[in-house]
Amino acid sequence: MAGGWAKDGAEQEQMESTLNDAVQRARSQLPRGESLDVCEECGDPIPDARRKAIPGVRLCVACQSELDKQQSAFSGYNRRGSKNSQLR
Repeated sequence: MAGGWAKDGAEQEQMESTLNDAVQRARSQLPRGESLDVCEECGDPIPDARRKAIPGVRLCVACQSELDKQQSAFSGYNRRGSKNSQLR
């Protein structure tokens, strides 16, 4: 039910594109390579169980939690913008 100049199915394409962007961003942040023995941020040892559970891990749980908090502030962007911005 697209309106105006948008073609039919435009909303679905936008949702799929936004979802694909989020999946690509998440995959790009997955650890790769060999796990470290110590956290590259604070230098604390990384437990064997964590290294086995997450191959390529580079941060301890505390540092990873802090990084996750910082990254959750990033919410992407709105492809459509608000109606007000479209009317200007």
